[in-house]
Amino acid sequence: MADDFILDTDDLTRRMDGAMANLRTEFASLRTGRASASMLEPVMVDAYGSLTPINQVGTVNVPEPRMVTVNVWDKGLVGKVEKAIRESGLGINPQLNGTIIMLPIPELNEERRRELGKVAGQYAEHARVSVRNIRRDGMDQIKKAKADGLSEDDQKFWENEVQELTDGYIKKIDAALETKQEEIMQV
Repeated sequence: MADDFILDTDDLTRRMDGAMANLRTEFASLRTGRASASMLEPVMVDAYGSLTPINQVGTVNVPEPRMVTVNVWDKGLVGKVEKAIRESGLGINPQLNGTIIMLPIPELNEERRRELGKVAGQYAEHARVSVRNIRRDGMDQIKKAKADGLSEDDQKFWENEVQELTDGYIKKIDAALETKQEEIMQV
């Protein structure tokens, strides 16, 4: 019977944490005018017949505040790494120096800052949608239990639990977005 129904809120929390972690990774890839090795994390290189993260085909370094370098281990992949960086949408123009690819980080102009702010907003919206989808899964489990005989009081209790969890994660996403947008707009 459904009287002993217990919603696995730990599972919902873990999945919502995953959405937050994904958002942080996407935010890390947005440049803010300062060089960061993490900005290259989403870049995938077509190496040896499969898409490979850039940090698995070379060493990513930040030798100075406005420069990122990638020391590609296999000379045959230098062109593919350069192409992957060029096509990544980061707005960086790679410069070759043997097997080292230098990425000078230009100052961000006002228009590019606004553009990056909008991209950050899109990333946050994707995270919100993910959290809402997880909420819907939880609500579907509750409805199924209701059909199996869960009491109305228990149904309301679990629905409130799921909604509170969702609201908390939406607030975290909004706070992360606000912080990232402030970081982007700093000159």
